[in-house]
Amino acid sequence: MSGTKKDSHWIPLADLMTVLMVIFLFMSISYMALVEKRQKEQNQIFKDYEESKVTLYNELNEAFKNDFAKWDLKLDNDLSIKFTNPQVLFPTGKSDITPHFQIILTDFLPKYLSVVLQEKYKNKIAEIRIEGHTDTKPIGLTNDPYIDNMKLSQDRGRNVLAFLRTQKSFINLQPTEKERLQYWLTANGLSYGRTVDNDYKLSFESKRPIDNDKSRRVEFRIVTTSEAIINEALKNIDSK
Repeated sequence: MSGTKKDSHWIPLADLMTVLMVIFLFMSISYMALVEKRQKEQNQIFKDYEESKVTLYNELNEAFKNDFAKWDLKLDNDLSIKFTNPQVLFPTGKSDITPHFQIILTDFLPKYLSVVLQEKYKNKIAEIRIEGHTDTKPIGLTNDPYIDNMKLSQDRGRNVLAFLRTQKSFINLQPTEKERLQYWLTANGLSYGRTVDNDYKLSFESKRPIDNDKSRRVEFRIVTTSEAIINEALKNIDSK
């Protein structure tokens, strides 16, 4: 009789272990499915990011293929268009747009807007940064040349944005397109924090000598929505 009682205690325990194993199996399968889903979502983000960048790059390259040389433009893989001739942009140490640069911008802006305002990019672009960059030469306003040049570069970026808003290519846009641009466009001054070398590579990264002439520039830089999502994801990872 004692043997029978002992067996009766072990049968429910075996059943319990089986149930627990089944639950664990289902949890494992669910977790694997969740991981696979997240991986697919991440892969899709990177795919969208690359496709958006490639398409935008190709269309910008096509739009300005006849203008790169005459306007001293440079299109980079990061979707930035650089105006690289400092002699035609602003007077030395000033933020007023030269008449020559105004003429260039008047022709540049309609072509640029015709690319970025296409409906297919409505949810692909997160920001369009108009960046002002200076060289490392002090302009003598205060004892901090970096901050002096920060103000100068900010004023230059803001003046380019203000000039854009006076152009027919902007004024004649549909209200929804203006609203979209106002959401996208920002004016940014970076002082000499991102100087470039002779090959227009960031001198901080290349560790090569700064080319002050090439560092004085204005850039129109596109940030895609996928890039913004990736940056936010990296921030979340870093904060954990």
